[in-house]
Amino acid sequence: MLTILYTIIVVILLLGATIFVHELGHFLVARWCGLVIDTFSIGFGHAIWKRKVGDVTYKIGWIPFGGYVALPQMDPTHSDAATEDKESRQLPQAAPWKKILVAIAGGIGNIIFAFVLAWIVYLVGKPSSPEERNCIIGYVDTNSAAYTAGLRIGDEITAINNENIGNWNELFLRTALTHTARMQVRNTTGTTRQLDVPVVNGAINIPHIEGIGPQNFCNVVSVMPGSSAEKAGIRSGDRVLEIAGQKLMSREHMISVVNSHRDEEVPVVVLRDGHRVELRVKPIYDAAIGRARIGIQFPNAMFDMDFDQIVHPKPTTQIREHAEYVFRVLKALTTPREMRGAAEGLGGPVMVLWMFWWAVKRGIMIALWFTCFFNVNLAVLNLLPIPILDGGHVIFALWEMITRRPLHAKAANIIMNFFLYLILLAAAVLLYRDCTRMIVPFFKHSVAETNASAVITNAPSPSR
Repeated sequence: MLTILYTIIVVILLLGATIFVHELGHFLVARWCGLVIDTFSIGFGHAIWKRKVGDVTYKIGWIPFGGYVALPQMDPTHSDAATEDKESRQLPQAAPWKKILVAIAGGIGNIIFAFVLAWIVYLVGKPSSPEERNCIIGYVDTNSAAYTAGLRIGDEITAINNENIGNWNELFLRTALTHTARMQVRNTTGTTRQLDVPVVNGAINIPHIEGIGPQNFCNVVSVMPGSSAEKAGIRSGDRVLEIAGQKLMSREHMISVVNSHRDEEVPVVVLRDGHRVELRVKPIYDAAIGRARIGIQFPNAMFDMDFDQIVHPKPTTQIREHAEYVFRVLKALTTPREMRGAAEGLGGPVMVLWMFWWAVKRGIMIALWFTCFFNVNLAVLNLLPIPILDGGHVIFALWEMITRRPLHAKAANIIMNFFLYLILLAAAVLLYRDCTRMIVPFFKHSVAETNASAVITNAPSPSR
């Protein structure tokens, strides 16, 4: 019980701190720019605590997913809602450059907080992932130039252009400075060979080797109800080690192996509570995604950790890797071939809370590292040019700078309401999907385990 209480408190503190620094960024820059501030709120909805200091009302709302600073001069619709039910006032127009500074200040607050957390993780250290310790290839796209050059799953890249490397971050740094990577590669039998692999620009014009991925773990975060995985007995928390006799090197490798055994019942080995469990599963073809699947969902590969090996990643490396992940997801969501898979991997409020819960349960350093990741994500996503987000306010201000007048209030109101309803709809869909993928299976397995325990407890003792 104390462990659960501790976890809840730490999750609330870390999530609250993330919201606080974001809103504090808006608040401090708005005050510096001389804007009128009505409210500083952490959370939405009815206030569970409220206090007025000067002209500003400070409060904590009972819905913890976000916060806001009520700035009537920033409201493009010029509605009375931004004034928190105060009498209509004639306020001076805020200069567009001030609006832009205030809008981006929230994201800057998150980035500053992320750097503070990254420095703590660097100084203290954290459990490591496979890609932080080696440069073993977990997956190779068979249609890529890397595959054509001769790279295969299980190969370990030991040097790039005669410079030794020991992990994927060093691979990234070496390939960012060249157009062709001359690799020294060691295969699973220990044989070493040299390969020339082309380097291309990635999602944000950063050079990289296309078509390869690092080793990672096939951890199961949830099992789809009614799927072949559920029928086989695979559970949330399992780690899939083998399928059809093949040792799995990554999630992508597992997806490929599953697809190659369409409509075949094959053996699968999972690691459960430290023990190997052998099951059988039948991959089923899914026309919607164009391949066979067994119906499990993976967590972010960034959460693959070995707790007996500590690393000290540089703060800049942590921030860069967190940002790259966001941009990779955004690119996938706009790429037809990857769009569906990326959308299926998205989560809503339940997923966010679960990930915070997962991180805290695995130690305070993992929790701080994930909070750093979440802050970078929040900063980037909030600055997307979408009305009602901070980036939308930047667009409205730029419109005002270019046309020398603000967007008409009615037009702004229509645009804001449209995107508000769109985001609320997306949040509702994600909430429903999170519940069906995570909460329902969790309770089903909990009830099944409780019933099984009751049967064992109430079973008659064998006669002697």
